[in-house]
Amino acid sequence: MTVVASVALPSQGSADAAQTDPGTALLRLLTDRSTDLPQVDPGHVAAAALRGRHAGSDFAELRGLAVDAAASMIAEDPQYSKLAARLLAQEIADEALGQGALSFAASIAVGHTEGLIGDTTAAFVAKHADALDALIDAQGDDRFEYFGLRTVQSRYLLRHPITRKVIETPQHFLLRVACGLAVGDSEQSVREVAELYTLMSRLEYLTSSPTLFNSGTRHPQMSSCYLLDSPLDNLDSIYSRYAQIARLSKHAGGIGLSYSRIRSRGSLIRGTNGKSNGIVPFLRTLDSSVAAVNQGGRRKGAACVYLETWHADIEEFLELRDNTGEEARRTHNLNLAHWIPDEFMRRVNANADWSLFSPADVPELVDLWGAEFDEAYLKAEAQGKAVRTIPAQTLYARMMRTLAQTGNGWMTFKDASNRAANQTALPGRTVHSSNLCTEILEVTDDSETAVCNLGSVNLGAHVADGATAADLLEAMDWARLDATVRTAVTFLDRVVDINFYPTTEAGTSNSRWRPVGLGVMGLQDVFFKLQLDFDSAEAKRLSTLIAERIMLTAYERSSELAEQFGQHPAYAETRAARGELHIDHFDTAPHWQDRWDALRTKIAATGLRNSLLLAIAPTATIASIAGVYECIEPQVSNLFKRETLSGEFLQVNPYLVRELKELGVWDQQTRDALRDANGSVQELGWLPAELRSRYRTAWELPQRALIDLAAARQPFIDQSQSLNLFMAAPTIGKLSSMYAYAWKVGLKTTYYLRSRPATRIAQAASGAARPAVSVPSPTLTAEEQAAAIACSLENPESCEACQ
Repeated sequence: MTVVASVALPSQGSADAAQTDPGTALLRLLTDRSTDLPQVDPGHVAAAALRGRHAGSDFAELRGLAVDAAASMIAEDPQYSKLAARLLAQEIADEALGQGALSFAASIAVGHTEGLIGDTTAAFVAKHADALDALIDAQGDDRFEYFGLRTVQSRYLLRHPITRKVIETPQHFLLRVACGLAVGDSEQSVREVAELYTLMSRLEYLTSSPTLFNSGTRHPQMSSCYLLDSPLDNLDSIYSRYAQIARLSKHAGGIGLSYSRIRSRGSLIRGTNGKSNGIVPFLRTLDSSVAAVNQGGRRKGAACVYLETWHADIEEFLELRDNTGEEARRTHNLNLAHWIPDEFMRRVNANADWSLFSPADVPELVDLWGAEFDEAYLKAEAQGKAVRTIPAQTLYARMMRTLAQTGNGWMTFKDASNRAANQTALPGRTVHSSNLCTEILEVTDDSETAVCNLGSVNLGAHVADGATAADLLEAMDWARLDATVRTAVTFLDRVVDINFYPTTEAGTSNSRWRPVGLGVMGLQDVFFKLQLDFDSAEAKRLSTLIAERIMLTAYERSSELAEQFGQHPAYAETRAARGELHIDHFDTAPHWQDRWDALRTKIAATGLRNSLLLAIAPTATIASIAGVYECIEPQVSNLFKRETLSGEFLQVNPYLVRELKELGVWDQQTRDALRDANGSVQELGWLPAELRSRYRTAWELPQRALIDLAAARQPFIDQSQSLNLFMAAPTIGKLSSMYAYAWKVGLKTTYYLRSRPATRIAQAASGAARPAVSVPSPTLTAEEQAAAIACSLENPESCEACQ
């Protein structure tokens, strides 16, 4: 470690020594906290902090300035992130101590006194105070990187309702979450709590944000996702649905809602002999409601509305997020998604016409999928029920344009989502939409609101010690991954029983089906650690093996829970009860065939505790906490901005820095070039070609590879995946080919289309007023759009979007 004497410290006997003593103490603290960080210069950090002080600055304020100073240097070396995190951890601990949190048990007692902690959790902790206090991992906070710990501090730690100071440390917070999921109050309960706490403290697994927010509190609403069927085609049902959504959103739930049953604009209203205004005015009201009811005061309310592509209001639906046109027919807070039957995609490929209907004339279409939908749709066409007919490619082009301009109007596929769904075995059981983030697929109807409880395994933390890409079967610590999955499923299942349900419909559904959604984060970290290109055959193989192993272990654990506590009440209505597992609907050969055979025998005897078990959620926040890349996504940049209450900071890819250091080229030239290239290494010609290939960003990877990775995982995910796709400058032709390919390979859902951000990293770093780089929007004529689609669909193998 190098200590630079860049801070002028007065002698102890000087007249102003008392005022500068905090600076002396700060340098000593920084030196002490960076003894194992050889690339950190504590004097450099101290100097930056002292430049921001004022005459009355005390030691606590200087330490806060040092946190920001160290964070601002992360782009120079990732080790500054660890220093900033250590300083912030001490700041949090001191603040919690000042509120009476002398220990974990004391923090719970303070929270209970202030009305934050639930009675059951408070009693459990009080009974086992000594044992629980002993569980706290003194080294746990040192596993956080700065931005992860800052996220925990700003969003998750409980705060005193009056002073607004934190009343728990990060380790208290994680143990509180685990205690909130305890069953019973025995010593065995403490051991189970310890198992979950240890996983989370090591950042090997994290539950979803609602569970982190609310576990152990007076309002333990821990579910992430709610899916509601379309309201029925009457005012009472429409306004009842508004009320349900408001209650769900109040308690931090993300909403997915179908609107496909509501009659289209111009349809007859027999009660008044008037004409309907269609779905847009009702969605406008919903938009205002979602904006008004935030999620417990912690984050904005959020909802996604799904509409089937045969609905006659589909074109107005596509305009809802436009920034031009009649404002009374715009919804800027709602997300939009298409619920697309295979017949539509077939007609797009065939350049055939597509008929649009009012649900008032064809109410049966909403509840049908597959061959039954196709038959009913063709029959309705033959009977002349269509409101109008348009070329399928014209509508598809409009869908692509909306995606290009807004990133919204997500492409999700109705038939693929229903075909293999465990819950759709019986007639009338239909998946009508996905959720806010397109990874949940569960049946809904007017009496059942689907619910899902989420958690994600940190794959980066399960890479085997000393692993290389030479032997993929030895790349992961499979035994440890199995253990993590078993614990995760156990506690996700418990949420079903402990959870607070804002509506009767949600409680009814979740108790019957008991679905959970175990996902992953840090897949990119796995590839970086093993030095695999994201689009390599080896990466695809390993990703698929990981997905298979997680599904296999999750199902094994669910069958054990069924043996112990009983099958979920709707088990007899599922495909699993018939001996059909999700993988049976795909042409795939499992690697661990013997374990699958044993699992089938086990399920035949015990059934399953949970109707669904796997879903890959976006993990944006919890991945930040764990210090890994989001879910299954490639990195967006090797250098990117992070925003905190203290300002904007740059973060650099630590894996890249490590390799560049080994090559001896992590110098100022490389840092400046990386910043000027907006986080890309492709133009840094002095770097080896294989390194530049490995560190391509999402914008530089062929999107076909992302789709192929997702398709290979799909047999081992019984719900779906939040799959973002990336295109710096989207065009109609590129997009049409990309999403047609996603449908062709059998994906159930896709999520956002990400286009290149309008601001540049170099501008943010320098503060210079450089002109923003905007993303061009397609401005093709209708004829040009149709030509672009025809070209890309006729030549899918040559479309550059997927190469």
